[in-house]
Amino acid sequence: MAAELFDPWSPDFVADPYPAYAQLRARGRVHYFEPTRQWLVPRHADVSALLRDRRLGRTYLHRFTHEEFGRTPPPAAHEPFHTLNDHGMLDLEPPDHTRIRRLVSKAFTPRTVERLRPYVHGLASELVGALVADGGGDLLTAVAEPLPVAVIAEMLGIPESDRGQLRPWSADICGMYELSPSQETADKAVRASLEFSAYLRELIAARRKEPGDDLISGLIAAYDEGDRLDEQEMISTCVLLLNAGHEATVNATVNGWWALFRHPDQLAALRGDRSLLSTAVEELMRYDTPLQLFERWVLDDIEIDGKTIPRGSEVALLFGSANRDGDVFTDPDTLDLARADNPHISFSAGIHYCIGAPLARLELSASLGALLDQAPDLRLAAEPERKPNFVIRGLEGLRVEV
Repeated sequence: MAAELFDPWSPDFVADPYPAYAQLRARGRVHYFEPTRQWLVPRHADVSALLRDRRLGRTYLHRFTHEEFGRTPPPAAHEPFHTLNDHGMLDLEPPDHTRIRRLVSKAFTPRTVERLRPYVHGLASELVGALVADGGGDLLTAVAEPLPVAVIAEMLGIPESDRGQLRPWSADICGMYELSPSQETADKAVRASLEFSAYLRELIAARRKEPGDDLISGLIAAYDEGDRLDEQEMISTCVLLLNAGHEATVNATVNGWWALFRHPDQLAALRGDRSLLSTAVEELMRYDTPLQLFERWVLDDIEIDGKTIPRGSEVALLFGSANRDGDVFTDPDTLDLARADNPHISFSAGIHYCIGAPLARLELSASLGALLDQAPDLRLAAEPERKPNFVIRGLEGLRVEV
C-alpha cells in the first residue's frame, strides 16, 4: 500500500510529496515500504517520540555485529565512506556520542554563537550587496551557499583559499544519504571521503604544530588534556560539522525563498513587518523541510499502532510529513509566517538534536534580513529546477533579479 503513495524516485513525487504524506498519515501510523525494506512513520507524535526512544539508534554496531543484527556488511569498496561516516557523532550512540558531543558543544553555546553575530550579519550583507550590484543572479551560489560554508569553515579554521573544495566534497558524500544510492553515487562518495579525509589529516597535523583560535585547535588541545577524540573521530567530526553546518542551511534558504515567491501575500507581510523575521525562519523550515527523512535502526522490538517492529528493522521517520501534520499544526499546508505555535522537527530531537541549530537560525535570519533590506523588490527571474534528491530537499538554483 505504501508503494502506491510513496515514490521517492519519481520526479513528480519529489516536486511535491506533501499530498502523498497526507494520505499516508490518514491511512495509519506506520507503513512497510518493500523497495527499501523500511517502516515509514509519517505522523508528528510518533516521529517525535521515536527520535527520543533509546530502543532505536543511528547505529547498531555498538551492540551487535552485522550478522547478529541480520544485516549484510557494506561492500568493501565503500569502506572509506563508512569509516568517515560511522565515526561522526551523528552515527554514534552513547557513550561515544556523549563524549564527542560534549567536546564539540563548547563551540555552539549561545554565547559562542552570539559572538559570531557581527561576522554572520556582515558577511550576509556583503554577499547580498554583490548580488544587488549585479542586478540579480543565482541566489543559491551568490548567497545561500557561500554564507554558511564560510561561517563553519571560519569556526573550524579552514583557510579561505581551500574553501572552494568543501561544497563539492560535501555534495558527493551526502549523495549516500539518499535511498538506494547508485554505484556512481557510491563511487563519488568514496572518492570525496578519501580526498576530504586526506585534506583534514594534513590540516590537523599543521594545527598540532601551530595551534590557532579555531575549533580544530580546540579539539587537539582537548586531546592533549585527556578529554579526547582520536584522529579518525576528529576527521569525521570535522566533516560532519562542515556537511551538516551548511547543507541544511543552503537548502532552507532557497526552499524558503521559493516558497515566499509562491506566496506573495506572505512576502509582502514580511517586507512590511520585520518583527516577523524570527517566526518566518521557523515557518519556512517547517513548510518545506530541507531534510525529509531520518533513518533509525530498531535495537529492541517496538510496537506502533498494534504492529510489532522487530529488532533488526529500519524505520524511516518522515520529517516532511510530520511537519505538515494537522493534529499538531493549524492549517498545515498554509504558509503562515506569523505562526507562533510551531513545534517543527526540522532540527530533529533527542540526543541527536542538531547541535548547530542556533547557528543555522542566525544564518537564515541574517541572509533573509539582508535580502529584505537591500533588495526590497527582489523577484523571481526563472522557474527553478528541483534537485532529483528526495532525502535532502533542495533546488538546482534560484535565479532572481532586482
